[in-house]
Amino acid sequence: MSDGTAAALSIARSELILGGQKSGKSRRAEALARAWVDASPAHRAVFVATGQAWDDEMRERIARHQRERAVRVPGMQTVEAPRDVAGALARHSAPQTLVVVDCLTLWLTQWLMPLPAPGEEAAQACGAQHAEAFEPQCRDFLQAVRQTAGPVVIVGNEIGLGVIPLGREVRAFVDALGVLNQRTAEACERVTLVAAGLPLTLKKEAWPWRS
Repeated sequence: MSDGTAAALSIARSELILGGQKSGKSRRAEALARAWVDASPAHRAVFVATGQAWDDEMRERIARHQRERAVRVPGMQTVEAPRDVAGALARHSAPQTLVVVDCLTLWLTQWLMPLPAPGEEAAQACGAQHAEAFEPQCRDFLQAVRQTAGPVVIVGNEIGLGVIPLGREVRAFVDALGVLNQRTAEACERVTLVAAGLPLTLKKEAWPWRS
């Protein structure tokens, strides 16, 4: 993370960090978690992972991230919640605990483009029924963000800045993620855009978190 000043790493009650692939967004979330843990011996951090290991490359990617995270934020607990992120927040949020959710994009993927069940064609795994099923999950998540007992840092991808996708399903996913990002930004007290490792504050809370 290029910007490591104390001001840049002040903890908000809730922060959404957006960025492109390898922009430094997850690194910033980890830096905030480390700053929180270092601030008091009573503080702890929990990492809510939404990714799933679909193939060998993804398994290696997840393993590498776990190794690197263990170095950057020692003692940080990892919880896997590919679908029930609201439940994970409710279970693990506490006044002395900072929760990192990484990331919104993979969470949305689990709901809108789930892997087909055995014997099911891939085309049948995508449809309006998945968007309808996701809506109550999204409402529960946003409510959980507003009600967390401790600080929460949420990571998501900004994928709407490139060429408009040709495929109908991909266009629908880009639209849905854009809406999810907007709704999450509204629920959070701080929103940060990260590009090339540099954070840009888009929305700032009225006061920093105190605990």
